[in-house]
Amino acid sequence: MTAMDLALFGADPWWVVLIKAVFVFALLLVLTLFNIVFERKVVGRMQHRKGPTMNGPFGWLQSLADGMKLMFKEDFMPSAADKLVFNLAPFLSAVPALTAWAVIPIAGTVTIPFTDRQTNLQLTDLPMAVLFLLAIASIGIYGIVLAGWSSGSTYSLLGGLRSSAQMISYEIAMGLSLVAVFLLAGSMSTSEIVAAQQQPVVVLGADVGITGWYALLLAPSFVIYLISMVGETNRAPFDLPEAEGELVGGFHTEYSGMRFAMFFLAEYINMATVSAIAVTLFLGGWHAPWPLNQVPGIDAGYLGAVWFLAKVILLVFVFVWLRGTLPRFRYDQFMKLGWSWLIPLSLVWIVGIATVRMGREEGWFTSPAVLVGAGAVVLVALGLALFGGREAEPETPAATTFDPYAGGYPVPPQGDQQLPEMAGVLPGDEDTDRAGRRPGGPGHDREETS
Repeated sequence: MTAMDLALFGADPWWVVLIKAVFVFALLLVLTLFNIVFERKVVGRMQHRKGPTMNGPFGWLQSLADGMKLMFKEDFMPSAADKLVFNLAPFLSAVPALTAWAVIPIAGTVTIPFTDRQTNLQLTDLPMAVLFLLAIASIGIYGIVLAGWSSGSTYSLLGGLRSSAQMISYEIAMGLSLVAVFLLAGSMSTSEIVAAQQQPVVVLGADVGITGWYALLLAPSFVIYLISMVGETNRAPFDLPEAEGELVGGFHTEYSGMRFAMFFLAEYINMATVSAIAVTLFLGGWHAPWPLNQVPGIDAGYLGAVWFLAKVILLVFVFVWLRGTLPRFRYDQFMKLGWSWLIPLSLVWIVGIATVRMGREEGWFTSPAVLVGAGAVVLVALGLALFGGREAEPETPAATTFDPYAGGYPVPPQGDQQLPEMAGVLPGDEDTDRAGRRPGGPGHDREETS
């Protein structure tokens, strides 16, 4: 890996850096307002209703109205809360989500309006920029955990602990999914990874004439990242820290007013942040997709920002789509998916990518025999995966009977359990009363009243 020249990002005067920082901050606020209304309208369409229509043209000012409502809403604090930590926690969630955009390239070289100054539409870059993104994202966990702990509420504490376990587990899978990108790009700089995806794809030593997004070349890594980013942001179907039936609102149950708005803002900025990281590392960044990128100037200047935001909004739509279609996972199912499937698959995929890269450097794939052998290994592995795990179906055991009222409450039969004594018996028969209750069951130990 060659050393990166950071002179391009260190030559801007302070006023250019300030303009770019304000631009990124304003972009995130506007994008958050858009995403809130966008989500409500898309879910409304999925549920055959209109969504927001009252505030502003076509309801597009609904999120602004929600923000004003939260601004003037009564702000309270539980008497058992730790005041300092309770007030600090929302900022620990919102600020890291904003900071992560410092190393994300939004467009290429642009000219600042009303001046002749040219700069990259990226605040800065680092040789380890992706590691910086992962480190910043992990800080947001502290805000959620401290919010649950400082509220003095059992529901909030359980929500914070559940969220910390969830986010830590899926951060491991997310980080492992990015290792293959580092191996293929040969860099951890976000701008260099974007540039690497514009290189032509070479198959068997020949240029096939197209540029390769890592979403296609590293499809397993991309899929693992997509699943991990949904778990990382606590979004449906992985919104377990906010399970209404169990924990009310989770870690932010005791928050209201602007402190609650900070958590609300952090969630939607995190959606945009993980989507922007996916665009940068897997979807070619601010460049137009192939074959449109063959047109000169189609993503030059500020047009690159248009392509970048279009890809981000497309991934935000995936978040909304999942929320509108999938039910919430059980917690054990969710943790098993991360630890038993995503992390092992990521490790196996990393070993495979490292082997292929070393083989290319050592010239292993120049011999047809090696390619034939590799193809045979892949076919055998696919065959074992598809057919090797099938076992002979066990003999069906004889049906068993059970008493549905053994525990005092009626329970439905499970598996092969049957109710032969109840078959064909209707309410009013000799074995049941008018309410369909079995003699001696619940309710018969009390005196009947008319």
